[in-house]
Amino acid sequence: MILDQKVVVQAAPDKVWEFLMDIPAVSACVPGVESFEKIDDDTFLGTLKVKVGPIGVKLNGKVIVVERDRENYRSRMDVQAAEKRLNSAVSAHATLTLVPRSATETEVQIHTESSILGKLGEFGQAVMRRKADQIVAEFAKNMASTIGASS
Repeated sequence: MILDQKVVVQAAPDKVWEFLMDIPAVSACVPGVESFEKIDDDTFLGTLKVKVGPIGVKLNGKVIVVERDRENYRSRMDVQAAEKRLNSAVSAHATLTLVPRSATETEVQIHTESSILGKLGEFGQAVMRRKADQIVAEFAKNMASTIGASS
């Protein structure tokens, strides 16, 4: 499944970049993150609890930052997660690109290619897209609030 999402943040591109490269700070803005642990500068373990359709899902996984290109405001992350109770797995490659709109406004473009296997994969793409859009919208709100608070 391919998802393309955009969010506009009222902050300078450099400030948004610095925030997005602070993965522990980013995780605090993602709705449903229950735990988060830094393994090294590019590898993190965590647990995400969300409701997808009628069921609660608890994904345990790993995030690896595979690219940090500050000059072009582009980063790429790989995510591997599993939901043992439902015998399901999620694999995703996410690319974040910042597009400066002005000195104080930045568009964050998120391109995600994911595979969802097992019981979770039986949900329709429409349900999964809605959930992803909901998470990104809440993340954007939390990020904007956090960046604004640190101004």
